[in-house]
Amino acid sequence: LFQRGGRSIDIEITGPDLDRLISLGGRIFSQVMEVVPGSQARPIPSLDLGNPEVRILPDRVRAAEVGLTAREIGAAVNALVDGALIDGYQYQGEEIDLTLRGMEDWFRTQDIGNLQIYTPRGQLVPLSSLATVEVTTGPEQINHIERSRAITIQVTPPEGTALEAALDQIEELIVQPLRDQGEIDPPYGIELAGTANDLKKTGEALQWNLLLALIITYLLMASLFESFLYPFVIMLSVPPAAAGGILGLAAVNLLISHQALDILTMLGFVILVGVVVNAAILIVHQTLNIRRADPDIETRLAIRQAVDSRVRPIFMSVITSAVGMLPLVLFPGAGSELYRGLGSVVIGGLVVSTIFTLFLVPTFLSLAMDLSDWLGRQVKGGGNAGAGA
Repeated sequence: LFQRGGRSIDIEITGPDLDRLISLGGRIFSQVMEVVPGSQARPIPSLDLGNPEVRILPDRVRAAEVGLTAREIGAAVNALVDGALIDGYQYQGEEIDLTLRGMEDWFRTQDIGNLQIYTPRGQLVPLSSLATVEVTTGPEQINHIERSRAITIQVTPPEGTALEAALDQIEELIVQPLRDQGEIDPPYGIELAGTANDLKKTGEALQWNLLLALIITYLLMASLFESFLYPFVIMLSVPPAAAGGILGLAAVNLLISHQALDILTMLGFVILVGVVVNAAILIVHQTLNIRRADPDIETRLAIRQAVDSRVRPIFMSVITSAVGMLPLVLFPGAGSELYRGLGSVVIGGLVVSTIFTLFLVPTFLSLAMDLSDWLGRQVKGGGNAGAGA
């Protein structure tokens, strides 16, 4: 799933007719080089049908007359040509296969028709009397996807081209025109797979995971603070963290090396949700403690005292966390590109979120507390009026 581990897009073409699949594969192969300049394309298997092969077409009527089936004919030919596994035995803890095969010096292509097949009636008949033997050409291998013959065009975009952009270009300029022209109607089909498609699916899943992380974090803080208002103020530190993560990733791309938005990098944004709220929690929690100790204290004074007492541990925590993750970003070596994106996102998000938290959270906390006090007075006033009546 990591883009540096394998940046490829697989164009899977499926259908019953191998010749038509090869024709479609050749057209797509040539179009890919035009749509995604600088990319590398490789057909799997090869689009060349020049590989010599011997094709045996059983005559079912003749085979039935001697009591044989097409499967039994194929098994007999396979045993004499390639060998057939019949059993195995254990030797010094290892499984040794017993293979039945013909003599090594008997086989020549032109002699396959003279191969003697033993029938259930105890007769030996030549293969040529039961099947048609053709010496022809074909592909070096035949792949299947969900029981259909398949040819795959594997495309590797250049380093400067994002996988998602290349995927969209292939879908819009190659695949969709083929669908519009009806050339890949059932039983033929075409699908985009490979690491690019996996990355896209995982990215969509991570979007929901990010939303779930936000909801869980909010509900957990709501249960701890016994309020739905204060956790909302704390969650205001998340958007600056996302912006800081993007800035950190951009700085790595600009100053160090190209870093793709891969799965670990996306995971860094999910991690930020649970990390950057710590500074805001300290400020809100300390403010509430000060107000509980002195109910008559002014709201803004309580917030100012809370920030004064908590700014030092907040900066200590952020600095130690950022410095501790700097090796993930700065140190080279094998596999460093896997974690460089994660480190840059977390460091950038922590730094930017902390700076904005010291300004945003006190401001909105003051508004939230003023709103809470006003609502409390309204409820209390309404209760007194009802009691007086």
